[in-house]
Amino acid sequence: MNIFYDGRNKKWKHQEKQRLTLGKSSLPLERADAYKKQLLSIQLNEKKGNLGPLIGIMTSRKENYSVAGNGTLFRNLQKKLMEFGGISIVFTPENINSKGIKGFLFLPERNQWIKVETPLPHLVYNRVPFRKIEKTKSFFQATRILQVKNIPFFNPGFIDKYELYLLLKEHPNLKQYLPFTEAVEDEQRLNSFLQKYKNVYLKPTLSAKGKGIYKLSLLDDGIIHLESIKKEIPYENFSVFWSEMHETLTGESYLVQEEAVSSKIDNHRFDFRILAHYDNGKYLVTGIGIRKSKLQEITTHIPNGGEMIPYEQLKTKEHDEFIEFIVKELGTYLSEKLGFFGEFSIDAGLTPEGKYVLYEVNSKPMSFDEMDIEANRLEKLRRLFFHLSKFD
Repeated sequence: MNIFYDGRNKKWKHQEKQRLTLGKSSLPLERADAYKKQLLSIQLNEKKGNLGPLIGIMTSRKENYSVAGNGTLFRNLQKKLMEFGGISIVFTPENINSKGIKGFLFLPERNQWIKVETPLPHLVYNRVPFRKIEKTKSFFQATRILQVKNIPFFNPGFIDKYELYLLLKEHPNLKQYLPFTEAVEDEQRLNSFLQKYKNVYLKPTLSAKGKGIYKLSLLDDGIIHLESIKKEIPYENFSVFWSEMHETLTGESYLVQEEAVSSKIDNHRFDFRILAHYDNGKYLVTGIGIRKSKLQEITTHIPNGGEMIPYEQLKTKEHDEFIEFIVKELGTYLSEKLGFFGEFSIDAGLTPEGKYVLYEVNSKPMSFDEMDIEANRLEKLRRLFFHLSKFD
């Protein structure tokens, strides 16, 4: 049924005879007046007098106070939701209180964002793009409101890479896929780790998209070879390396990880990129992509010169079984330990000996370049939103 937004007094109204509410509010909506033709009209589902689903998408502000985040995803989600009688509101943690939210509504037919106010949503999808925001008072207050009001919230937050390693190391079925990893704490421990494994990766525990990653190698003559996405530097010995790099490695949280030698395509390493969603009580694979390195061998991320390859070129029964297994195990375990995960992505590899390796789990996947995977993602999210808000 149609619902109308009156921007003059920032209220949602209707013209039906029955009592209607919107979102999590139990307060009835007002009736639209004779000027309803001048009001914004949106068609929503109705279930037992409640209109929705009303989905909140939590993001954050940029330094210039404009809204940050994946705008393309937000717009496409709105289009998908409106096809099925739902809407989404993009808002920041500062703009929620115990009664409602202030945010932005995307209108596909106008290709326009407008400011609106709504009652509290049926659920909130966490797309806050900056880790520091999840440490703020406003974020904690926002999540507390959702908890008190019993509003589903996913995903719970960014994942620290080292904390994830320690968590998965305790899982009987997942620990076998982990490269040995330690936190970078001091010169002696890092040197001992390098002496043991010879080739290691240094990774920031709180970064994404391959940012800040180095490969460190101990050569036969004692020379230390450091390789990043953009440069290669030889050091006479470990002490010289540490004197130059220790501020970087200890200034922010870093981990050191043994190199898991990757299988190659055309003499370049490749990774599996796996997208997964919670779907009707299970964790299922939404899409699988392959990323091959091209310009450098540190990462396979496309912004760093990686190349996209269709999974069908490498698809095997063994790969399918591993991916389905790890999605199920990871989704269940992470939700049990960290809070409900509605979606996540996985970076995994394969050694020349056929051993699978789990590199990383991302709680807030970016858009996939494969159009079919991204289309599947939108439908999976739509179904999940409707299910959790009880409009399925």
